[in-house]
Amino acid sequence: MKSIILIFGANGQLGQSLKSIVANQKLDFFDFIFLPKEDSDITNFILLTKVFKKYSPNYIINCAAYTQVDLAEDFKDEAYSINVIGVKNIATLCKKFHSTFIHLSTDFVFEGNKTLILNEKDTCSPINYYGLSKLQGEEEIKKTIEEHFIVRTSWLYSEFSNNFVTTMLRLGKEKDSLNVVNDQIGTPTYAVDLARFIINLIEAESLKYGVYHYSNEGVSSWYDFAKAIFEYTNNSIKVNPVSSTEFKTKAKRPSFSVLDKTKTKTNLNTEIKHWRESLKECLKKIK
Repeated sequence: MKSIILIFGANGQLGQSLKSIVANQKLDFFDFIFLPKEDSDITNFILLTKVFKKYSPNYIINCAAYTQVDLAEDFKDEAYSINVIGVKNIATLCKKFHSTFIHLSTDFVFEGNKTLILNEKDTCSPINYYGLSKLQGEEEIKKTIEEHFIVRTSWLYSEFSNNFVTTMLRLGKEKDSLNVVNDQIGTPTYAVDLARFIINLIEAESLKYGVYHYSNEGVSSWYDFAKAIFEYTNNSIKVNPVSSTEFKTKAKRPSFSVLDKTKTKTNLNTEIKHWRESLKECLKKIK
């Protein structure tokens, strides 16, 4: 009998990355169901209950989130509804239907004011409302269900949807020079690598529940990331490193949010590519 895996947020870049792997990989023992928008309003508990009753899922992958960091400062109710209430709804139903909950979270749960690689036990102290709402969502899961994997990631990009890579490629055709922040440090993460990790986690049927970090290996600033994109696409655009103080945004960003993946690599037997290697793979697909 096949395991049923439901995916919420199927139209985002991680959802689309999961679709691409499922379409190209033989997964005989699993039935991945990418829910249409009308069935995936995680803030609607009655609707969600019907979905759980219909499918009786073994796993839930929650890619749904309010991710507009600056807008979250003004639309706190909307961010809270999706990132906290919606997550609590899923966790409650996972417990009722004995489903394992795989939830995606963010490096923005950290303050990021120290140049120390962040592990899963480090204190969370978000500096913007998006990060706070994602942390509150994590806490709802922990309170509700033991059978969970909370996967924090960072700087997600892919060949799907709008993201930093696709934006840089577009601007590289339109402009002669760009200013890019060089004092926010983290790690770009290829959504397809993250999707592969999630599917491997399900295939392994791991019971080592808890919080895990997943990003690609290596360290980068946004400036370094942009320079690499243009280098690998042979674009001679001039990229200028600038301070984040020159870019006024509604929400503050962590200045250093490099994630420690030691627990992920050890507990879940995971190999992780360097971000530059994965970027080249993504750019080849876009080309």
